[in-house]
Order: sequence, then structure tokens, then C-alpha cells
Amino acid sequence: MTGELDERSWAAAIGMYARRYTIAKVTRRKHEDWARDVHTLMRGDTPDARGWQVNDPLADELERLDDPFHPFVGLPADREKADALRARVHEIPRSSAGKLLVVLSTLWLDPQKHPDFEERRPDLEKKAGVVLSRFPEGARFYANTRRESADIDYYKRISGCNSISRHVWDLGLFLVSGTEVGMVWSFHAW
Repeated sequence: MTGELDERSWAAAIGMYARRYTIAKVTRRKHEDWARDVHTLMRGDTPDARGWQVNDPLADELERLDDPFHPFVGLPADREKADALRARVHEIPRSSAGKLLVVLSTLWLDPQKHPDFEERRPDLEKKAGVVLSRFPEGARFYANTRRESADIDYYKRISGCNSISRHVWDLGLFLVSGTEVGMVWSFHAW
């Protein structure tokens, strides 16, 4: 994988989520309020803004026939619901976003429980760097890991989240630039 962002490096980078129940995709910004764009992004059949690969393990699942937004709830379709979504996430610095992107690819969403994490870490961090490169300087990042999100060491156990899905536990990151909004969202479906 090269350091340059292109369709091939993007596919290899989000390939790290293929082993998890994780949705990873990007759409174009159409609203001044990025949370309103997340509504489009949460829909299962939303293609990538550039036509690039998405990771969506639910793409052919029956739940999507009845609800194209499954497993998400509280969809930010209007201003009030967008405000509610923004209240569930908190801005984190780019360095923390890179670590969270790595964590979202690990078993149990916990590097400390992931076998051979230290050996795989450089490759996972390189892939996270490719994902981040799609969101240039000035981009903003929002995690649902509660109010102290900006201060968390994401390579340690994450003790809580503000779920935005039907599941009890989900961790994720919204990536927001002036032209695109992305999400990498991982679920525990216990």
C-alpha cells in the first residue's frame, strides 16, 4: 500500500474492518450542518462519494429490507435530531482519531485483548493514516466515547460510549471535512 490516497490504497485501508461488524464509508457534504449529512451516510445503500469501496457487513441482510438505516436509531433527519446526535459525540484531535480508527478494527474493540496487536500495530496505524488522509488539515473528528473523549488513550480499554444504534455497545468516529463526511462505526451485537 502506498502512502498516497487513491482508490486502491483506500480499499486496502478500510479492508482492516472486514473482520468486524463495522461500517466504514464516506459521502459528500450537502448541508452546512455535518450531522444532517450523517443521516444520508447512515442509510445502508449510500455509495461512497468518490465511488470507492465501502465496508458494510449489513449490505445484504434482511434487517435492511424493513429499515434501510438499520442498525442506527435517532436518525439526524431534522435539526432537532441532528442536535441530539451531536450531543452524543465529542470532538477529538486528529492523533486520537488515528488511534480510534485502529481500535475499531480490533477484536472486542480493545487492543489489550487483541492477539498480536503490537506486531500488527504499525500496519494498522498506516492504514488509519490512509483513512485520515482523505480528511485534510482542518477536518474535524467526533467520537461517541463520552465527554472525556479528547483525553482518552484509545489503546487502553474504553470504558463507555453513547450508543447511536440498536445495540448496547457501539463505538465510532465521524470524520468531517468541508466536502465529505465519513463514518467508521463498529458494533457489539450481544
